[in-house]
Amino acid sequence: MSQYDLTEPGFAVHEGYAVYRGPSVEGSSHGHAAFQVAVAADRGEVAVVDGSGTLHRAVALVVPPMARHRMLATGTLLTFFVEPHCAFADRLREHCGAGVTAVPELRDLDEAEVHRAVARPSGELDPRLLAAMETLAERPVPMPELAAGVGLSPQRLRALARQQLGMPLARWRVWLRLRRAAEALRAGRSPADAALVGGFADQAHFTRQMRAMTGLTPSALPRPGHQSRRAT
Repeated sequence: MSQYDLTEPGFAVHEGYAVYRGPSVEGSSHGHAAFQVAVAADRGEVAVVDGSGTLHRAVALVVPPMARHRMLATGTLLTFFVEPHCAFADRLREHCGAGVTAVPELRDLDEAEVHRAVARPSGELDPRLLAAMETLAERPVPMPELAAGVGLSPQRLRALARQQLGMPLARWRVWLRLRRAAEALRAGRSPADAALVGGFADQAHFTRQMRAMTGLTPSALPRPGHQSRRAT
């Protein structure tokens, strides 16, 4: 097992990706601003129902950004949420289209490989879009200022995000806020404080947004001195 692998159930957020290891339980429909790679850690199968009601079962499934789906209860999963502006996301784009895709060749994917691959920027996305995403990762910026900073009109930047990311930059902003809140929890802040760090109105707002985008709740996030609880 690599030095990056989770050995206990839980959810952890890192630069460029997040990872969940634990039981797969029946979840609600959601869509996230990242690629999801779900691998059956016990060599069983992952089961996902997509937005049209179609059931997908495989040892490894890839869900593209903002594709509505819900997880079914199976066994233990190793699940990666890979941000769409890295080189590893380019590899995932080659495997899937607009929907859930079985990718059995990823059955042995581990966190060390993901950790290395997300460090490199995408070679497929427009550099101006990458620059805008990097700016948003550093600080919140109004759309007119963000677009002007990369030499585009707001309308063109919005269109570019939808064409190449499959989602509006507003959803990317929510993902970044979730990342900041998760990092605050890992640093020992209370859920209420973490919600404020992430820019959410309150803890309930943080919980709703996390469930809507990942199918998990903040209780799945490890905190110093706390055992991670089962995700919902």
